[in-house]
Amino acid sequence: MMGFFDKILGQKKVSEETGKFIDLTEWEQEAEETGEKAKMNVKVAEIYRYEDLSNLTTPVYNGNILLLDFSPIAGDDFTLRRITTELKQMTADINGDIAGIGKNLLVVTPNGVKVEREKVRGTY
Repeated sequence: MMGFFDKILGQKKVSEETGKFIDLTEWEQEAEETGEKAKMNVKVAEIYRYEDLSNLTTPVYNGNILLLDFSPIAGDDFTLRRITTELKQMTADINGDIAGIGKNLLVVTPNGVKVEREKVRGTY
């Protein structure tokens, strides 16, 4: 079964200007070839059970942002409550932040990074 982010990140995008597909993998490889290292990364993950949490928090402790898809456990209120309680405690300990984004996504940030709760809206 293909995960939510696999569906999004695995597809090629169509350029409105040319009508051709843009292969984002090629862009990623070009960015890596420049040799510039990012100071912070955004890690994308899915969680399937409470025991997965320790592996998923390591990037946040290392100063990265975690975008966590909890769709696989969205129907398990007990497990979801345990995970969010643990993540809230971790972010409080490291002076990070946690916020829900959409229906089944959480963003977890490291020390010094806060999530603005007010959405930036585009114009129609």
